[in-house]
Amino acid sequence: MCGVVAIHNHSEAANLAYLGLHALQHRGQESAGVVSNHEGTLRAVRKMGLVADVFTVERLQRLRGNTAIGHVRYTTSGGSLPKNIQPLTAEFRDGPVAIAHNGNLINALALRDELEDQGSIFSSNSDTEVILQLMARSRERAFADRLADALRRVQGAYSIVLTTGDTLIAARDQDGIRPLLLGRVDGDDGAWVVASETCAFDLIGATVVRDIEPGELLIIEGAAEPRSVGIGVGSDSQHACVFEHVYFARPDSVLDGTSVYEARIAMGRQLASEWPVEADIVIPVPDSGVVAAMGYARASGLAFEMGLIRNHYVGRTFIEPKESIRHFGVKLKLNAVPHLLKGKRVVVVDDSIVRGTTSRKIVRMIRDAGALEVHVRISSPPVDYPCYYGIDTPTRGELIASNHNIEEIRAHLRADSLQYLSAEGLLAAVKRGAIVGKPTPGSAESGTNCGYCTACFTGSYPVPLSEAPVRRQLRLIEL
Repeated sequence: MCGVVAIHNHSEAANLAYLGLHALQHRGQESAGVVSNHEGTLRAVRKMGLVADVFTVERLQRLRGNTAIGHVRYTTSGGSLPKNIQPLTAEFRDGPVAIAHNGNLINALALRDELEDQGSIFSSNSDTEVILQLMARSRERAFADRLADALRRVQGAYSIVLTTGDTLIAARDQDGIRPLLLGRVDGDDGAWVVASETCAFDLIGATVVRDIEPGELLIIEGAAEPRSVGIGVGSDSQHACVFEHVYFARPDSVLDGTSVYEARIAMGRQLASEWPVEADIVIPVPDSGVVAAMGYARASGLAFEMGLIRNHYVGRTFIEPKESIRHFGVKLKLNAVPHLLKGKRVVVVDDSIVRGTTSRKIVRMIRDAGALEVHVRISSPPVDYPCYYGIDTPTRGELIASNHNIEEIRAHLRADSLQYLSAEGLLAAVKRGAIVGKPTPGSAESGTNCGYCTACFTGSYPVPLSEAPVRRQLRLIEL
């Protein structure tokens, strides 16, 4: 999962891009980068690490220009290496180009093999570079036409921003799997903004104009109004990733007309309706389980307590005592509050269970704090299938739900009970998060027939898979 942001026609474009990346930090913590565009000359700052660590005042001052694009990355394709840090840049005959990409191309390896057979040489392991190589080989003359030509060849999920010359381009795949929105900064500049989530707009004082449509390529040149063209592979149905609402997006964002916060409240309410239990308090697994737990508590009439406290300043540690501190890895991030839990029957709400190792440690932590009973409630269905569209989920063999039924998972967690939100309940909850006046996937205003992608729960992939995509083994490792 990654986050992208782009600013066009603003005198402080790089500074705004940097702030936008701060708001999108939750979408990727491995690397961060900003490329500025000053009259066709690109300047880049790209490094491994968090946004606050990568950018200094001095580095930002070097990023001149009225256009800038930014990227935060969590590796899903190509490996966590410096050469894969985005935005990627390349030199074309007509000038340099920079691109930032959120998503995953499921036919990237096949296209890469084809391009290498034709003489292409790649400088990264990223699937994003395939788009640049396809553009370089396109016979179209205009830059936007080259991009559209390349995007017609790729399959999977992409929300991308590019800059070249005096142009900013944004594009979203034909299924609209990953979010991408257009905004405007009020003021003399009349700047345009593109970002993965609306929370980036809020931080820089931009207003939301609209969601970029599935299969849309949006061209912003100079101070002119954006010009929209179809990529030519549009779909009548949108398949927005439902897991954005379950976990990835920030609660204060609005995606495709749906409030993430209201959707998660509705998930918790629906979960309480489907799986009530006699208990004393409801606690969340912070931070992603907080809003759903609030919904569960409201619907059940139980008290909501923050029985687990998260340490937001963990960072990375290379010291891990083997025996002296039990559950060390989880304790770095979470700590139980014994006086809230002791002697209580506890409902603990989380967004999902992937491998089950962390959930088991959390249950043990709550019991060690004195809870009489621990009832686990999950605000999404069991994650039974891998995601190939930009979420770094394990292989199916590593997913606990694909190999065990709910009772077996409960026994593994050592919980008194375990229940998941149904797939039907999840979709109903997300739809209840729609904001009045905002077109949502499947509404007449959106022009699409929705649609959420639920492949990780159902195995029904909107982009057909001829075979499960695999990562190419790295042959050059940068140290």
